Amino acid sequence: MSLRFIGIDPNTGDKQSPTVWVDQEKQEIVLQGWVPNPELEAECAAFEVPGHGTGIPEGEAVIRIPARMVHMIREACDAVERADVR
Repeated sequence: MSLRFIGIDPNTGDKQSPTVWVDQEKQEIVLQGWVPNPELEAECAAFEVPGHGTGIPEGEAVIRIPARMVHMIREACDAVERADVR
């Protein structure tokens, strides 16, 4: 795996560290975030999208990322879209 570190939550403490990376080989954005509370996870699992079943499929997870990290997520999106990553 060829991870490129993009950024970490600037307000991170010793035990919390939402982080953004780009996997340059797979052209994927990798996010580490907070585990949602049961209510949020249930709301996400119940959300209906046309053509898709409800629930959170095995192998997938809901995570939370603070809004203050939006610029890092944009940077990761830009990195994945650049020709040098493809």
